[in-house]
Parts: sequence; structure tokens; C-alpha cells
Amino acid sequence: MLLLAACLLPLSGEAMVRYYKFNVVYNFTLTGQRGTLWWHAHILWLRATVHGALVILPKLGVPYPFPKPNREQVIILSEWWKSDTEAVINEALKSGLAPNVSDAHTINGHPGPIQGWFKLDVQPGNTYLLRIINAALNEELFFKIAGHELTVVEVDAVYTKPFKTDTILIAPGQTTNVLLTTKHETGKYLTATATLHYLGTLGSTITTLTSMPPRNATPLATTFTDSLRSLNSEKYPARVPLRIDHNLLFTVSLSVNPCATCVNNSRVVADINNVTFVMPKISLLQAHFLKIKGVFTDDFPGNPPVTMKGTRVYRLAYNSTVQLVLQDTGMITPENHPIHLHGIFFLLLLKFNLGDPVEKNTVGVPAGGWTAIRFRADNPGPNESLLPPPSDLPKC
Repeated sequence: MLLLAACLLPLSGEAMVRYYKFNVVYNFTLTGQRGTLWWHAHILWLRATVHGALVILPKLGVPYPFPKPNREQVIILSEWWKSDTEAVINEALKSGLAPNVSDAHTINGHPGPIQGWFKLDVQPGNTYLLRIINAALNEELFFKIAGHELTVVEVDAVYTKPFKTDTILIAPGQTTNVLLTTKHETGKYLTATATLHYLGTLGSTITTLTSMPPRNATPLATTFTDSLRSLNSEKYPARVPLRIDHNLLFTVSLSVNPCATCVNNSRVVADINNVTFVMPKISLLQAHFLKIKGVFTDDFPGNPPVTMKGTRVYRLAYNSTVQLVLQDTGMITPENHPIHLHGIFFLLLLKFNLGDPVEKNTVGVPAGGWTAIRFRADNPGPNESLLPPPSDLPKC
């Protein structure tokens, strides 16, 4: 990937901006994965603008478990700020208040009709596979196309039982693949801030508009989520752990911590099981591998205790099975929280379905609600242990 880094250097009492171009090549092995994922920066809010799609095609000769599309298209839903996003989050951290929301939403980088919108050209009677990614920072998003139906076939790079809907719900960090079959002859159809444009349509043709559901459309969101099921076929089985080694309850919330330099002498913080994470000076994996003491403790609670601060972890033995119930307690205000596991896919137990639960790597904990997942802790790295850092690992 190509990244641009800006560095401010003092020169004769003034500031000079220099841009450095450099290539970073990541070598990694894919084992049994295919579908739509995404990459993004991990420092503060850099992921608001530094992100992109990862499309993993099936092996040669292996078909999709759904009708082959005529064309595929990546659709990245994101946000845009008038201000520098790093300045936005830094100001929020200083003030202790919630950060400003974005000034616009974008589809493939286009904010909408005033500043130009993304246009997807299609032909009648064709089927298109839309690889939809929610790259927004904190917002669940609805997606629909006026006058058209969508068939969901994959979420988070895992195939699903196909089901039809006119609206999908996608949380931050999630991906959803849908099939779109173009049933009209001509026309322009709105997709919130983009258009589906049938080739041969006259420029004077009126765009068919769509109406989005309200922000608090809980029944619609619940119906969509409850419709997700795994294929659970011989080729793509749902391996649900039935014996559980760790049965955990994590509350997810926003709390208030004292802050002498903040507005009202307090700061809004996130917490899990009433523990607010304290960022260490040394990375947790580095401290674990080099056996550096005093960086973290391994007494993270499996159930919610009283509120506290700490740099804590919960240790799992290799190949142990985990059931985790996530409950949004909404101490200040109910808020949907996306939860993601790095390197592990989990089974989403909607209504505790153990037959064909959908497999995912990201889930949104509903505002004021709960969700439950199960997974097997089987990905610490080769040889059931953590590998040392690579010799060419860039130093911070």
C-alpha cells in the first residue's frame, strides 16, 4: 500500500511540511478464508481516512455458493470531516467531552449531490455482487437502493444462507456482501448519497429517490440481524462449541472519570465490566513475550465488579471454548458498541441458536441490549504459542 506521512519541521521560525512516500509490504498467510475484509490504521482516528478493502477470492475452480455475478463492486461507506480528524479526537480527549460527529457520510469517497456522488453503472437483467464495508468510526448505517431488492450472501468474509431484504444494517468494521439483480430497463435510482445508473438512461431522466429508515428503527435492525444464518453445509459447517470452558459476562458502557484539566472536571470514557483501559507505554504483546512485569495484570474480571481503572487482560488457555454475553448498560446514554476479535471468528448466538448461527468477526452490541457469542481460542500463532516479533518490524 502507499501511504503519505506529513511531518512538521521548524525552519527559521516557520513550519515546513514535507511529504514522504514509502511502501509497506505485509506478508501473511491466508488459511481457509475468502470474502470481503478491510484494512485500516490503528492509531487514534487515522482509520477515518487510512483504510481500504481486502477482497479474497476463492481458490481457482471453487465457485461461489450462490449464482455467479456478472460483475463485482466494492462499496465503502465512510465519513468526512471539515476539520483534521486527529485534531477532532485530540480536542475531545482534552475537553473530556464526546468528539464532534462527521460533517458528511460518503460512498466510495463521494459525499453526495452537492459535491458530487458516486455512480454505479449497470445493465438491465444482470446480477452484481456488492461488497459493502462500513468504515465509519462509530455509526451503524442502513443501506438500500430505491426500487431494488438485495440478497445477503456473506457477512464478515463468511457465507450466509441467502435472504432477501430491501435494507441492510451494517455496524462499524463490518462487511456485508449482497447480490443486486437489475430488473428495470432504464433509470437512475438513489442509494442515499450515490446513484445506481442504468446504461443508456437519458441525462434528463428523473432520479428515483429512496427513503431511509429513522435512526431509531429498532424493529428493522432486529429483523435484519435475526435473519442472518450460516450455511451450515458439509463444505461450510457451523462448528458450534457445545462444552464451554469460560462463561463470561461483559458489560459495555460509557462512564465518567475525574479529570482536573477537562470541562466540568470530568471525562467521558468507555469501559468493559466497569474497567476503563489505561494505555500502557509498552505494548501488551511485547510485555508478554519479553516477560516485562508491571505493564499489565491478568485479573480482568469475568463478570462486572465496581468501577475501576486498569491495564488488565483475561487469559485463555489454547483451544479453550468461550461463551461471552455482551450487555450494553447505558450508564450515561445507550450507544451501539461494535466489538471485534482480531484473528478469531466467533459464532453469533441470536436467540441462542446453536443449529446454524452466523459466523462473524465483528458484532454491534445493541443500544441498551445484549448479544452472545461463542468461539474456540485456537489462534495464538503456530505451535500454540506467540511468535517473536519479526526482525523487520518497524519500531514506533
